[in-house]
Amino acid sequence: MNDTLSHRYLAAKRDLFYKVLSRRLNPMQCEAVTTTEGPVLVLAGAGSGKTTVLVQRVAHIIKYGRGCLCEDIPDDLTPERVEELESALSLGEEEIEQGILPEFICDPCPPWAMLCITFTNKAAREIKERLAAAFDDESIPEQIWAGTFHSICLRILRKFCAQTDFKDGFTIYDTDDKRMLLSDIMKELKIDDKKLPLKSVAAEISRRKDELQLPSDMAVGDNARTRDICRIYEVYQERLRRFNAMDFDDIIMQTVRLLQNSEEARGWCQRKFRYVSVDEYQDTNVAQFRLTELLSGGYRNIMVVGDDDQSIYRFRGATVENILSFDRVYADCAVIKLEQNYRSTRTILDAANAVISHNSDRHQKALWSASGSGEQISLATCANQYDEARYITDKITAGVVREKRRYRDYAVLYRINEMGRSLESGFARSGIPYRVLGTQRFYDRKEIKDMMAYLCVICNHEDTGRLKRIINEPKRKLGAVSVDAAEAIGDGTGRSLFDVLAHADEYPVLSRSAEAMRGFARLILSFDPETPPSTLLTDVFERTGYRQMLEE
Repeated sequence: MNDTLSHRYLAAKRDLFYKVLSRRLNPMQCEAVTTTEGPVLVLAGAGSGKTTVLVQRVAHIIKYGRGCLCEDIPDDLTPERVEELESALSLGEEEIEQGILPEFICDPCPPWAMLCITFTNKAAREIKERLAAAFDDESIPEQIWAGTFHSICLRILRKFCAQTDFKDGFTIYDTDDKRMLLSDIMKELKIDDKKLPLKSVAAEISRRKDELQLPSDMAVGDNARTRDICRIYEVYQERLRRFNAMDFDDIIMQTVRLLQNSEEARGWCQRKFRYVSVDEYQDTNVAQFRLTELLSGGYRNIMVVGDDDQSIYRFRGATVENILSFDRVYADCAVIKLEQNYRSTRTILDAANAVISHNSDRHQKALWSASGSGEQISLATCANQYDEARYITDKITAGVVREKRRYRDYAVLYRINEMGRSLESGFARSGIPYRVLGTQRFYDRKEIKDMMAYLCVICNHEDTGRLKRIINEPKRKLGAVSVDAAEAIGDGTGRSLFDVLAHADEYPVLSRSAEAMRGFARLILSFDPETPPSTLLTDVFERTGYRQMLEE
């Protein structure tokens, strides 16, 4: 076949795809969407439309597969057909999308083979909502695996639970549960929390898990602090296994271990997920890097989106080297830069570029905007946080009085909660109405955590940490001394704390509390875990006496 004719055919096909995509994407975004095969690194500057690119790419692959990149040439290709395609560029985008592009579908991907990983539930919801809008068929977005690292890992762990160290129905410990358990362990090991703060122990264990290190992997040496942390970590992991519970860091670490050790689980994931997309890749840690590497190992179609200039979570274990070295780890990867910003004015972008340009360890890129210059940036230097609060209240008051603005026109962003206290005081003294966002979260409220603990214990009787939280909440005359005695019996006999409570009459040392303990166990056993959650929650709230306690 004539090489020139083949070249014209492929060029016309690509131009047709790009014309349809250009309705909502700029040229670099189009390239990111249509580069479907192999590793892809998308360096997306702030406000450059990375979520749009991720969603459009998923939709494009499901609809057309490798259509834009496929270089198969029809055997019956004629000059007349090529001329038809070239002239079709004058048609409207909808005519091209509905009438011509379907003939270029090549190896479309079923929606269940798409995996999109995000960092927050909010981002996951946004992606799902945008995907729902991209398809007429409502069943397609529901089949796509889209969620946070933790939610995706939980789905995998639940499916292959029998191949882990945990039993089906395991529960998840949040930060407070983790600290309570660590505190108990440190007391048992007689480790003074004044010399070795609990917060430091929790952070070090998290760091070790982020780096996929078990206690046996820790190099202790002569360092007494590390030796103590290793002892705590070892008992902590053993206690979690006994309670059939994981903490948040375990969710990812245990998934990586599962995929490394189980050929069945690894094979299932690598056969299933043909395309893996990872958002905010600059914030990934060692465990998350290894996880995405394992999940995408079958087809190697992994696209990561991120911006090394926005990596601010090193204190949480994020490893910016993951994005900086991606094109070295995957030597055959395509690197695409999204530099057009749709959010800010040129003044703001010029200032941001000037600041970040001093960082030599980064991927070179320069954000630009088609918007106007906008207002100038003003900088104020304040002596302290109280002086800063006065400055801000004066600016707001002046804007409201002189420029007839409304209080709702203003937002104040601050980095740490401590700064918020001086602002609140300043607003109160100046009579400025305000509302604080992002303080205590709903799920951090005591009553919510108590109800969640009840539900967890109902589903997992071995969850001793949560059981101890609610055993005397509301008051049941089951104090710490009685509970500690029951827990000691469990440690000595190999029984769970719940099992000891249910058979408390068998132990003379528990005689004074036996009836209350057995009553509590009967109460928990009377709830059916298969009950719809809303009904079960209402039932627990009433029958445990929790509602009455709050009302009183």
